[in-house]
Order: sequence, then C-alpha cells, then structure tokens
Amino acid sequence: MKVKFLLLSLVVVLASCGTSRTVPITGRKQSLMVTDEQMLSLSSQEYSKYMASAKKSTDAANTQMVTRVGKKLASAVESYLKANGLSSELSGYQWEFNLVQDKSVNAFCMPGGKIVVYEGLLPVTQNEASLAVVLGHEIAHAVAKHSAEQISNEYKKQYGAQVLGVLAAGAGISADAQQIGSLVVGLGSKAFTSGFSRKQESEADHMGLIFAAMAGYDPQEAVSFWQRMASATGGGSNSIFSDHPSDASRIKNIQGWIPEAMSYYKGGGASAGTTRSVSVKSLKK
Repeated sequence: MKVKFLLLSLVVVLASCGTSRTVPITGRKQSLMVTDEQMLSLSSQEYSKYMASAKKSTDAANTQMVTRVGKKLASAVESYLKANGLSSELSGYQWEFNLVQDKSVNAFCMPGGKIVVYEGLLPVTQNEASLAVVLGHEIAHAVAKHSAEQISNEYKKQYGAQVLGVLAAGAGISADAQQIGSLVVGLGSKAFTSGFSRKQESEADHMGLIFAAMAGYDPQEAVSFWQRMASATGGGSNSIFSDHPSDASRIKNIQGWIPEAMSYYKGGGASAGTTRSVSVKSLKK
C-alpha cells in the first residue's frame, strides 16, 4: 500500500509541476515544465554563440528576400494570435532574420523569433512561396514550443527515474524548479539542434503551411517544393526535414492540409512574392 501511495504521489507531482497549453491551429494538448523566460534566455545565449561564428551572406538580394518573407510571416502569425486572444504566446519575441554562408539545406527558428536560413536551401526553394513554407515550418516549431516540450519530456524522464529510485528506499521527493532550470542550461544548444519527434515535425508541417497562407503565399506551392526537397536531399541527415515521416507520407499529408490552408489564403499577387524567383549567383562559387 505504501508503494502504491508513493507511485500515486509521483503521478500527482509530475502532473502538477508544469503548465498545460493548447497548440494553436492543431489544438494538441501539451504539458510543459519549463517557463518561457527560461527558454528565451537559453535561446538568446545559443543564438548569440551561433551568430558569433557564422558568416552572413554577402548576397544583398537574397538577404533582403529572407528578411521580407520572414517579416510577412511574423506579422501574419502575430495578427492571428492576437485575433484569437493568444498574444501572450509570443511575449518577449524579438524577430531577427539572417541568411548565412552555408551550403547545407537547412534553416531554423529559435524561441524568441531568431530565424536563420542557410544559403544552400535557396536553390531548392527557388521562389519566395517555397521559402515561406520552410520558414513557416520553422516558426511553427517556435510557436508550438517544441523545444520546451522536448526539455519537459527529458526532465520527466530524469525526474521520474529519480523518484522511482527513491521509492525502493521508502522515501519521497519533491519537484524543484531549480532542477528544471539546471537541465535547461545543461542541454544548451541540444535543445534546438536535436531532432524533433515525427509528431512535432508533422505538426510543424501543418502549422507552417497555414502560416505561409496567412502571409499571402499560395500553399499549393508546397507540394512541388517538398518534391524538390526529397529529390535534392534524398532524406539525408543534412536536411532540416530528415526526421520527418517518409517523403511520400509527408507530401500526402501536405496535400490533405492544403484545403484548410487555402481557407486562410487571400492571395497576394506579386506583392506577396508567390512566384518571384531567388538569386542563386552567389551560391555557385
């Protein structure tokens, strides 16, 4: 009976030390054990470290394009969240957009709105609408708080194992916010560089498609982009999307979400950059 009581206490403790939230767009429920303040602090530190060693692109046109597309997405996401009473979801965000000299087919967005695009991605995106799909996907990871979810899951594993170990000695253990903070700091850049789960990646695909549509980019462009991505990377580990479901499953899911995304798409014409091609002259060195 004592062991059963302690196991029940463990469940109650793990359930209580954290916050529950609903992911925008998808409605999925999350339980997070790290605060936004902790994540933003870690993100700022790691982003500063990264940019200190990275080389910014010297291609002015492509740099301007990344900034332009990023700002449109950020504005659309902020407007959507505000309209739905969720402005606090981006509290503390300071958007920043950078194109860096790296041939990898990659991009990322850290919590806090720090977006980086690698030059190697642009020959695959080929136009602004496809770039919007990628950046929408990365922004979705931040909006859905996937990094915080990863850290929370890791903490639960460590904390749960610690409690179960103590149970054998008949003792108890309480939650400690400092332990969570230590774990966040200890993980460092791993919180952002480790592969997300397939569930999280699919969720980012879904949300990113809709974010792109909200920003005035035709979501139907996504299918041809994903096909080019599959061809260019072969699902290799150098791709930001290497942890997704299979290429065929991903494209099928995207096609299934397009009708929903189209309901957010108002059309943007040339001003939205839906068909404008990118400059790749600087990538042929």
